[in-house]
Amino acid sequence: MKVLHLIKSLGRGGAEMLLQETLKKHDKQAFEFHYIYFLPWKNQMVEGLQQQGGIVKNIPAKNNFYIVLKINEVIRYIRDNKIDLVHCHLPWAGFAGRYIHKRTGIPVIYSEHNKQERYHWITKYINKYSFNFQTKAIAVSADVAESIRKNIHPRIPVQTILNGVNVDFFVRNPAAGLETRKANGIAPDCIFIGTIAVFRFQKRLKEWIDVFKKMHQQFPSIRGCIVGDGILNPEIRAYLKEQGMEDAIIMPGLQTNVLPWLSAMDIFMMTSEFEGLPVALLEAMSMECAVVCTDAGGIKEVIRDQEDGFMVPLQQWTTLEQRLTKLLQHPEMIREYGAKARQRVIHSFSLQSMVQQTELLYKSILP
Repeated sequence: MKVLHLIKSLGRGGAEMLLQETLKKHDKQAFEFHYIYFLPWKNQMVEGLQQQGGIVKNIPAKNNFYIVLKINEVIRYIRDNKIDLVHCHLPWAGFAGRYIHKRTGIPVIYSEHNKQERYHWITKYINKYSFNFQTKAIAVSADVAESIRKNIHPRIPVQTILNGVNVDFFVRNPAAGLETRKANGIAPDCIFIGTIAVFRFQKRLKEWIDVFKKMHQQFPSIRGCIVGDGILNPEIRAYLKEQGMEDAIIMPGLQTNVLPWLSAMDIFMMTSEFEGLPVALLEAMSMECAVVCTDAGGIKEVIRDQEDGFMVPLQQWTTLEQRLTKLLQHPEMIREYGAKARQRVIHSFSLQSMVQQTELLYKSILP
């Protein structure tokens, strides 16, 4: 069975990272996987996909509007390569996939990674208008599925398949962590608080800096890092400087390989305003980072407060300081909650389970 994944970019985002990780687990005797992406400058996942046997093609488009203009090229690729099924990710690739379904009749699946309420009104409107012009939809969390039902009232089936993490790959490497600390001037015994994020407004990275700053005033020896990049990079860097935190918080930019950084972190903190089911969180938990986060979106389905990590209401993000204070005052709890976090994803968010459910869905659609 030939499956084509259609996605706007192959930069290092949650949905993009999942494509690379799931390919490692897929049955490549039963399936051949193709990938088309549109933004040529966002290509960090291309090499990893190719190494795992994925067939990757870039059809260049400089923005969302131009993606729609590339539909004929995608259809030509589908016909030339005898693709059996198209699996779309994120709204603009989803719009293109639905039009392709109407034009060709080829089965199209769309994975929804976010809540409808959080989209721009234009995206939300087009999503609602076109949603039923596809074969089936996948929601990455129960929270996302409920948002689809409430806002779209779909006539097509919507199946919840929870995001997963490759727990065999995302394993803490103390030596790599120490090397990362050494390279960045972080002492081996320093408590290191970090996050991995695309620099978008919903991640609330300014608030992340505010929380860290309060903690740094109480515990001057701690250090932090914000790994990633995005449209708000200049604004976040300017804010970091304005707050006088440049010496305390490292911003290493986009990292294709995040394993050394997660191995260096003791605590993974998220201040998000909304999420689907964040892959970076699952990766951090698999790497035994203690988690302190807001209860945005699907995070509520992952973290059980004070059992697998610490979680606060998203509008009360300043209370993250209380949870961090508890960990910083009792450092032995950091390793305890890191171990609990890994057990949580092993038992409930296995990538293998996600892949098996997805493959069964593919097979159920095709004769």
